[in-house]
Amino acid sequence: MIDKYQTIKELSEGYYSEKRSRFLSFAIPVRSVEEAKEYIQKYRKKYYDANHVCWAYMLGAGRSTFRSNDDGEPSSTAGKPILGQIHSNGLTDILVVVVRYFGGIPLGTSGLIVAYRTAAANAIADALIEERTVNEEITIVFEYPFLNSIMRIIKEEQPEIVSQKFEMICEMTLCIRKSLFGQFKNRLLKVETVRLKKDS
Repeated sequence: MIDKYQTIKELSEGYYSEKRSRFLSFAIPVRSVEEAKEYIQKYRKKYYDANHVCWAYMLGAGRSTFRSNDDGEPSSTAGKPILGQIHSNGLTDILVVVVRYFGGIPLGTSGLIVAYRTAAANAIADALIEERTVNEEITIVFEYPFLNSIMRIIKEEQPEIVSQKFEMICEMTLCIRKSLFGQFKNRLLKVETVRLKKDS
């Protein structure tokens, strides 16, 4: 079960130049395809005078959603090398954009691949990488006299307490790492009067 992944914490930038061509690179944390597309449009607009705005993104803990784009460069010379850097660094939930200003001297296919790969690598190298876990939430309802039993399990399993309401009938929403969720849920449900809130 994949329940942890690596991503970047915030925007980071890189730069590369070759034969007067300039490559500005940006690594951006994103959570969805829609968010990635918004950033791509933003960079296209900001660097409207650039010759090419190439990009690649990878999403999800399983790193199963990804796309790349050469934006007019020869096929597989820009987007693919950018995506390759995301992949080789083991990252996800990330978009890397590389903006090229042509310097007048063609770089050739291999030169382009090296340039886009290096520019992407430079942006990623400047990033603050963090590990995150995939979590699940559960909401339970129980009678107040059983609060101590619930709190003992919480102390041992250490979930995050998202919300809690203590009355005669108590309600708690708890969040825990996916790989620990099954065991945690079973322990909670063994306590007398505990039931899952609908939709939990």
